[in-house]
Formats: sequence, structure tokens, C-alpha cells
Amino acid sequence: MNSRKLLKVVSIGGGTGLACLLKGLKRYVYDPPILEPPGEEPWISSLTAVVTVSDDGGSSGRLRSELRVLPPGDIRNCMVALSMDESLLSQLFQYRFAGSGQLRGHSFGNLFLTALTGVTGDFLSAIRVSSHVLAIRGTIYPSTLQDIQLEAAMAGGSRVKGESTISRSAARIEKVRLIPPDCRPVPAVLKAIRDADVITVGPGSLYTSLIPNLLVRGIAGAVRRSRAMKIYIGNLMTQPGETTDFTAADHLETIQSHTAGPLFDAVILNSQPFAARILSRYRRQGARPVTIDLKRIRSMGLSIVQRPLLSEEIKVRHDADALARAVHDACWKWRQTAAGPGPV
Repeated sequence: MNSRKLLKVVSIGGGTGLACLLKGLKRYVYDPPILEPPGEEPWISSLTAVVTVSDDGGSSGRLRSELRVLPPGDIRNCMVALSMDESLLSQLFQYRFAGSGQLRGHSFGNLFLTALTGVTGDFLSAIRVSSHVLAIRGTIYPSTLQDIQLEAAMAGGSRVKGESTISRSAARIEKVRLIPPDCRPVPAVLKAIRDADVITVGPGSLYTSLIPNLLVRGIAGAVRRSRAMKIYIGNLMTQPGETTDFTAADHLETIQSHTAGPLFDAVILNSQPFAARILSRYRRQGARPVTIDLKRIRSMGLSIVQRPLLSEEIKVRHDADALARAVHDACWKWRQTAAGPGPV
């Protein structure tokens, strides 16, 4: 195997969007003799997920408040997505307790990570042990190990604290910031970004999943300095309150405004039409497909990759395999142009 054909990939985000992308990308990780990826050429030698830890809602928020641990929910979702055992163990980690007691709403994986943090003494060790249990094809890091809180400046001058409160707000978000603003990144995150061949951001909630990672001290700068190809993966739908009426270019410009300039070389966007029966339900909730304004995106100097990316579900979701193939296509398209370093 010619190692020059293998790429180091770093994926930054949070929520279900990052987990979906990782589920697709893991199938391209070259890990002989256990896993041979589809197609003629394996193309990922290492896959690193950088995950936001600003969540303060649901099971994660309760554990964070009661036990003073970092929110484990997004980390757990990424572990399950990268696991090669998608049956019993993955189902166990995603199992959510019912009933009316104190366990109600907690997932087993969240409790497992929290308990391991206490046993091992730190969150990174808990992630490492859990990753081994699930036999994941990749490495997962939180963007920071500090206890951070997200704060949003809203239209009209008010300020809202807490990711869950911000995402429910009806007012337009103008800017978000982290408290404390100088929170330190995990050193391994900066190294992974520095060594990467490909860096992806998204899909995911713009203000509450993507931007918080890039606000951690040093991460946006490391992405900008990296020689990697940087890809933004566009969201399929707007989110009521958070990105109402946002176009694809609006998402990109918002990231730029929070990170002091352009970060990306390419953008991946959906080209597949939505089923009318699904859209009607989303419209009642105030959500609409993200408008693809190609002219504005091209004016940013970005390479554009449009592919059919919808999964065949009752909810609007990316198809994990189609998304991974689109990343592959974007990478090779870029490397075959003057913008890239040439074919690997």
C-alpha cells in the first residue's frame, strides 16, 4: 500500500450532523486486515473528530449540572457512529431510560462516560477507554476540557446564556461567544489539525454546534494555517430562531464573521429535491430548506460540490454514505486543480 494515497481527516462539529458524517467516513478508514474500504483505493489513514462541549440540555445538561462533568452526549453519539459494532454494544450506549425516576431521560452511554471519568480521573481517559470498548475506527476529542458556557448577543441588545436556551430563542442571533473567552484547546486537537490533509466543518447547528468549536482559543487559527483542504458541509434545513431564512452563503459568512476571515476551500451542498409531504411538516415548525445561492458562494472563491445527499427517512437527514462520498469527491476535485497540492 502506497501511504501517499492515505489521508488524515479531521471532522469538527457536534450533534447528529457530525455523527452522521463520521458514520459514513469510517467505511473509508484503512485498517488492515480488519477493514478494507469500498472502491479501488482506501483513502483515510486516520480519522479524528473534534466535538463541542457546550451542551447544557437534556441528559448531558443534568449530568453537567449535578456532577460537574463535561457534557457527554455529543461524544457518545460520535463513538457510536464510529463503532464497527453497530449491534448490541452501540444499542446499549444509545439506550435511554424510561420510567419516572431519576434515571429517566439519561442514556446508558452518558452514564458510562460519566462513571469512567470518575474512575479514570479525567474525561480524555474516559473517552479513550469507551472508544476501546466500542472498537471505534477513529479518535475523538472534545475541543476543550474546560467548563464552558455559550452566550449569544441577540437582535435588540439582549444576551442569552446557555446552548439550550439560545437554540429556543425567538430573537435573531447576532453573535455568540464562549465563557470564559480564552478557554484552552486540547493540545492533541491542534496537532491533529496541523497534521491533517482534509478538515471538515459541519453539518450541524451553526451557532450551537459548529461555531463554539471554532471559538476555542487557537482552533480557528490552526485551521486557517493548516495546509489541509478545508471543507464546509452545508445544512439541509434552516433552524427556527437560530438560522431562520439563512441561505448557504449566510452560514458561511456567519462563520467568517466569528473567525476573523475565510476558512474554507470548498463547500458541499445538497442537490436532491425534498419530498413535499416531509417539507409541509417542517414548514409548520418554521423550518425550510436552506437556499443554495451559488453566485454568492462562488464570489467567495470556493469550490462547490453538489450531490444528492438526502437519506430515505421520514425526517430530513443526510445520508451518511452519500455524504462521505461527497467529501471524497470534493477532496479529489480540489487536489486536481491549481488550488491543491496535486494528486496524492
